[in-house]
Amino acid sequence: MLINLSSSPPSPSSSLSRFSNSKSRILESSSLKSKTNFFKPLPSSLCYSSNLSFHPKTHLFSRCPHGKRLDVKSWAVSGFDLGNFQSVLEAAGVLTAIIVVHESGHFLAAYLQGIHVSKFAVGFGPILAKFNAKNVEYSVRAIPLGGFVGFPDNDPESDIPVDDENLLKNRPILDRTIVISAGVIANIIFAYLIIFIQVVSVGLPVQEAFPGVLVPDVRPFSAASRDGLLPGDVILAVNGTNLPKNGPNAVSEVVGVIKRSPKNNVLLKVERGNQDFEIGVTPDESFDGTGKIGVQLSPNVKITKVVAKNISEAFNFAGKEFWGLSSNVVDSLKQTFLNFSQSASKVSGPVAIIAVGAEVARSNIDGLYQFAAVLNINLAVVNLLPLPALDGGSLALILIEAARGGRKLPLETEQRITSSGITLVILLGVYLIVRDTLNLDFIKDLL
Repeated sequence: MLINLSSSPPSPSSSLSRFSNSKSRILESSSLKSKTNFFKPLPSSLCYSSNLSFHPKTHLFSRCPHGKRLDVKSWAVSGFDLGNFQSVLEAAGVLTAIIVVHESGHFLAAYLQGIHVSKFAVGFGPILAKFNAKNVEYSVRAIPLGGFVGFPDNDPESDIPVDDENLLKNRPILDRTIVISAGVIANIIFAYLIIFIQVVSVGLPVQEAFPGVLVPDVRPFSAASRDGLLPGDVILAVNGTNLPKNGPNAVSEVVGVIKRSPKNNVLLKVERGNQDFEIGVTPDESFDGTGKIGVQLSPNVKITKVVAKNISEAFNFAGKEFWGLSSNVVDSLKQTFLNFSQSASKVSGPVAIIAVGAEVARSNIDGLYQFAAVLNINLAVVNLLPLPALDGGSLALILIEAARGGRKLPLETEQRITSSGITLVILLGVYLIVRDTLNLDFIKDLL
């Protein structure tokens, strides 16, 4: 499973933060099994519920004690901290639920049309547990790369006649299109439902921006501490230049001045309580020759939660939030393809997803809602891509069949196309599981 979680500053009408992630699903035509796999790069930074602002993090800054900011890029490089076991289970539960929902979409679309289904599995490979009900084998398997729904169309052990009209391959184009598309539709509905529940229960975090940059933390014995900067101060101006309200730009401006001024005095206009005054800070020189003062900086924003007051408002809030998250997923996917050479090194698998999810779960419930919603949206969007082994690839084959006047491509040709995609996905997934596991901090300590 791979994922891309990238943050972007939210609009005032949106939630506190935006998650963009990707996941992908595959349909194996050779055995007619729909399979779900998750693939995507991790972001350089992730901000969530308790802090919807963007925090550029460099060697100048320490972890935000009150903002609960998650720096995913550093995890991708230096390893993951899975934290307490409960949060890990919660994150794993979110992923499992998404897999089950996606495959349930395929399963129900087939079942309600009377199409034969033989298997429903979570995971791939060796079976860990299974049971049979109404001629369907339900199983949990060893490799956590997704799941699949199996159809008996080309199963040599099946006693169903090959010309049975209720085999998937013998159904009209529309029926097959519904089955293949149902997983995507199920994830879209599930994502909206998650957001709707958040809107009517815990509420959507929203922010109000104020001028300046907040200083949440000051390291002891640092340049900032030595020169009188305190936690809770708000920097309003740097060297006589007032800072704007839009957080990321303001933070970047302060960071830029400090990095360019090692051992040179930087004049800061500071708001402390109800008083404004100026403080001169002389940045220390870091190992790379840039300046550092030993503080954590964040946009000066106030965060509140908005809970829908009635059903109309709930639908309105949920719709706007769903649209905002979906737009970010699409934009993130576009950027991934346009800059694949840079994003490829950030691709991470299910271990990384669970690590990120565990951190979110430890922070607060808001982030877990957003985390789950965006994974669903991501899975839906990526699966629509017309690539081998994805739902979109299977839909593309059906469109080709329709364009050929109902004549299918030779079975061997379809099998080669989808099997090659499946093989690549499985090999990449296994590689990423091994790599991400080796990047876990406790594994590194053992090694």
